[in-house]
Amino acid sequence: MLVCKYCGERLGWTLAYCPFCGKPQPAVVVAPKRLAPAATPARAPTAARPAVVALTKGQNVSLSRLSPGLRCILIDQCWDKRTAAGVDMDLDEILFMTAASGKVRGDADLVFYNQPRSACGAVELIGNKKEGEKFTVKLDLIPSAIERLVVGVTIYDDAVRVRNFGQVRGAYIRIIDADTATELVRFTLAEEYGGETAMIFGEIYRRKGEWKLKAVGQGFSGGLRALCGQFGVSVA
Repeated sequence: MLVCKYCGERLGWTLAYCPFCGKPQPAVVVAPKRLAPAATPARAPTAARPAVVALTKGQNVSLSRLSPGLRCILIDQCWDKRTAAGVDMDLDEILFMTAASGKVRGDADLVFYNQPRSACGAVELIGNKKEGEKFTVKLDLIPSAIERLVVGVTIYDDAVRVRNFGQVRGAYIRIIDADTATELVRFTLAEEYGGETAMIFGEIYRRKGEWKLKAVGQGFSGGLRALCGQFGVSVA
């Protein structure tokens, strides 16, 4: 901005004299008033992750509503590492894919350490015992004839080693959205178990287009053989 250095009037351009006061060489440049920098808009707060749903025995919850668009889940079963009489407890995870009959259609619908992948490719046992095993389930690959995924645990060689779930502590199952690594649901086995040597932790099932989880917590005596017999699998 140009102003007359004598009278202070604003001039539109440089002149030989000021038309207001008549003084020669009147123009000086005055820097415009600096404006304060615009305030940076406040960053929108990051949406907090929803709280993990905690189930008790017998309750169920819709996984599809907890995570709309859910495609793939991890089924993680955990327990405290314990020993009995100085020997490690060796627990094995197992999953039965059952039809409307409540039974498997055949041995191919059983997933465990000796058959870690279902024939349809929807369910797979991943990881190892040292770091932790999990079932990964691609929900859109599960055949329409399958209604439930029954998730359990057995104690290896329980009769010989004289082991049972009364010696297991801190056991729980949790469901994780595999795409976002978000834990959705957790069910902790709070009650004490006695001579049971196999356990059903939970069931994942379809209902009116949604996938749901039911907290079961049912123990079985007779170990792997008894549990497999419940769902139509013969163990030699």
